This record gives sequence, structure tokens and C-alpha cells, in this order.
Amino acid sequence: MLENRKARHNYEILETYEAGIALRGTEVKSVRQGKVDFTGSYARFEDGELWLEDLYIAPYEKGSYTNHDPRRRRKLLLHKHELNKLRGRVEQRGLTLVPLKIYFNDRGYAKVLLALARGKRDYQKKEDDKKRTLEREMEKWY
Repeated sequence: MLENRKARHNYEILETYEAGIALRGTEVKSVRQGKVDFTGSYARFEDGELWLEDLYIAPYEKGSYTNHDPRRRRKLLLHKHELNKLRGRVEQRGLTLVPLKIYFNDRGYAKVLLALARGKRDYQKKEDDKKRTLEREMEKWY
């Protein structure tokens, strides 16, 4: 399971959704090896479909001409009612769809945990960091 650790720092997570992701053969092998970078990745709607943009999946080392473009757009697979609900929330309230995790389920399918999120301001990030350090120190003493 690969995790986007920066997302919880930069965004306030409101809801999460599990979506399938359409990958090519060499991409699947690279994801299984853990060669994914979430930096700057997000999901957006285009022509009624949801696409994952700017997710870097490194080219497979042993692949040849079958290798993929590392930053290509990847289609996310959700039910139509989920897509409609998400589109409404994103367009009306100015929220963002951010990938939190990529993992393989028990059937071997690649899944993405998407978060409906609102960006944090700098002062909110600082407050969260202070709370976290206080909690750690309290645990240390008790």
C-alpha cells in the first residue's frame, strides 16, 4: 500500500471514496514495486469522466517498448451516481479530489483512495503541528 503522506498535512479531508484505476501492464508492475510519487497529483472531471492527473509512476525497469509515459492521465472508475455526487460537490464548493493511497484489493485489482478535501491555510497547518507535538509529549509522560 502506497500512501500520500503530504495530503493530510496540506488538506482537510472531508470524505473518502474508493475508486478503481485503469493501469497498463508495466504500470501495474511499477506500482507493485512501490515506485509512485503523489506530488502534485489530483483528480478532475472531463467529459463526464474522472481522470487522475500528474501521478508519477516510474517506468518499469525490465520493460522495453511496452513502457508507459510516467505522468500520463489515468482514468478512475466509479459508479455513475458516485461521479454525479462528486462532480456536484467539487463544482459548487470549490473542493479538490486528492489521492490518499494506492493499493491492491484481495482480488488483485488496483484501487485508489480518493479524498474530497479542502486546502489548509498556513496558520491551520501550524496549529495542527502544535497539537500533534503536544499530544506526543503527553503520551511520553503518561
